[in-house]
Amino acid sequence: MSRIAIVEREKCHPQRCGNYWCMGVCPVNRNEEECICKNEQTTKIVIDEKLCIGCGICVKCPFDAIKIINLPEKLNESPIIRYGMNSFELFRLPVPKENKCIGILGRNGIGKSTALSILSNALKPNFGDYTKKLDQNSIISNFSGTILGSYLKRLYNNEIKISYKPQRVDLIPSYYKGTVISIMKSTDQKGTAEKLLNDLDLYNIKDRDIQSLSGGELQRLAIASAMSKKADFYYFDEPASFLDITQRVKVAKLINNLGKTSSVMVVEHDLATLDYISDEIQIFYGEQSAYGIVSQNKSVRRGINEYLDGFLPDDNVRFRNYPIRFSKPVESNLKQETLFEFPELEKDYETFKLKTNQGSLKKGEVLAIMGSNGLGKSTFLKMLAGIEQPTKGDLKEIKISYKPQILHAENGIVKDYLKGIAIESFESGWYKQNILEKLNIKSILNNEIKTLSGGELQKVNIAACLSNDVDVYALDEPSAFIDIEDRLNIAEVIKEFCIRKDCCAIVVDHDIQFIDYLADSIIVFEGSPGLHGYVFGPTNKKTGMNRVLKNLDITYRMDKETHRPRINKPDSQLDAQQKKNNNYYYI
Repeated sequence: MSRIAIVEREKCHPQRCGNYWCMGVCPVNRNEEECICKNEQTTKIVIDEKLCIGCGICVKCPFDAIKIINLPEKLNESPIIRYGMNSFELFRLPVPKENKCIGILGRNGIGKSTALSILSNALKPNFGDYTKKLDQNSIISNFSGTILGSYLKRLYNNEIKISYKPQRVDLIPSYYKGTVISIMKSTDQKGTAEKLLNDLDLYNIKDRDIQSLSGGELQRLAIASAMSKKADFYYFDEPASFLDITQRVKVAKLINNLGKTSSVMVVEHDLATLDYISDEIQIFYGEQSAYGIVSQNKSVRRGINEYLDGFLPDDNVRFRNYPIRFSKPVESNLKQETLFEFPELEKDYETFKLKTNQGSLKKGEVLAIMGSNGLGKSTFLKMLAGIEQPTKGDLKEIKISYKPQILHAENGIVKDYLKGIAIESFESGWYKQNILEKLNIKSILNNEIKTLSGGELQKVNIAACLSNDVDVYALDEPSAFIDIEDRLNIAEVIKEFCIRKDCCAIVVDHDIQFIDYLADSIIVFEGSPGLHGYVFGPTNKKTGMNRVLKNLDITYRMDKETHRPRINKPDSQLDAQQKKNNNYYYI
């Protein structure tokens, strides 16, 4: 059986585990062969996969640094790329198609960004031999007679042009200098710079230096810049990140229109956005940070539903031992006693004013807050948490735990950090099952917080927020950087936590699907971004969601098989009928 060994070097602590514990317990080593040995340069361990017998002993490493993974029996092929010894490898590539938008769906750490980097010529395949740098002719010959072979030949011969929007837009200021308009003019090959700036609400900040842009503004600039290039193939890596709900819909419509005349590939975790954009779907499966495999092309509905089911019939592969199912939304009828009341509040800044309505939350209730960026949602949470003082309105003191929008990486180990907050409850079975296991944090408990990925750091921040013993939990954008499996886990954790603990939660987020799954009631923030904000509600979920969707001019239907919400195609028969009935939401 073919297997791979993964060593997460940041978790490998030879001096703390008993001086290379794994080397001493390995049966092959004890038979005087070097299956596990010390890398003299890094002092970390390396594993010889050819000698490994898959005994399952070394994976009991006290710091969870080792994974020994048996690859699927039918996977009798070489990887497209491997990063190094005992490192991640990717099998197969998604296939770009002319005048089609291909949606890419899969978990974090499964190779999606790696694939886009190869297809955009930012990274070269090595077919598993990370010790060599292959020339272009050797790479092309490995794909001989395939669509990908023809594509890569044209790519390497500069016969096609690529436009690539990277995932890490927050790094743009480190590589580029200048204003928004100067960046756009440097990439504009279609004469569409000003139109795109208008379409993406960037025109009013066109003279602003990119060093001062927010994450959402950098994302929209990166998308506009990619779209302004004359290209044969366009690649967008997570274009919805950092964007509010209004901007996500605008971006989705722009990419959807681009896909009608150009070849587009999009990696995205927001299923509603991916569903709206895509003509076909390709699924990435495997094991996070270990290996990834690419499925065959599928129709959009079928592809997303098979991904949610965890089984790919055409590939005869079950990659998840449980299906993801969305509960059919119901209107909440909470009869618990009121736990938290807040009055009308006002907050005045020099250039921005916010006014909110009074409201209340019952025990077990989750209140969701939706609306565009720049309308005061985070300010409202900060006032409730006592971080910002309102200009008008008196808040009664209440125990509240707050998770901010911008994540902070504390010093130290994850386990020590959470234990310092949860104290006695950290060792309880309830905490381990409902917080550590459901949030998938157990595997990173021994990691340094500063080494965590964005998704891992988000989950640790959510766990820290829920570790406080309070009445109200306030979470600002908990779904950011999180894939679909973990998004629904997080929604379930927050919802069950409130019911079991007789507490309540207030959640700001832009993912309609996440909010739809989580919320009992809704506040909709409206107004003029950056100038003034006011609110509609609190109201029940049906009324609130209908108002949000009407403001966006989109309608939702429910998938009959999975109950997941799907955006109707603009001007379709169902879209027109729902708008006529003023029924933008599907309940």
